[in-house]
Amino acid sequence: MKKAKGAQEDELRPEYKPSDFTGPLVRGKYAKRLRESSNVVVLKPEVAAAFPNEEAVNTALLSLINIAKSTARLTKRSSGRARTHAT
Repeated sequence: MKKAKGAQEDELRPEYKPSDFTGPLVRGKYAKRLRESSNVVVLKPEVAAAFPNEEAVNTALLSLINIAKSTARLTKRSSGRARTHAT
């Protein structure tokens, strides 16, 4: 299948004029801001293969969070020497 002939990718569409743009055009100008504000997570292929859909991923992660919270507890610090009880 051949591509239809049209404007090349580097050219502006006819409805735009170069004078419409005040400054230099910068590729990826907003990429950093989008990356910082985005909540999209890319899974490794082997991880993605283990889940049929996003609901399954969320359920598994929420379960893991609940397990981690319920099993996490503070431990007492050792003073370095054993206590002896006077009898």
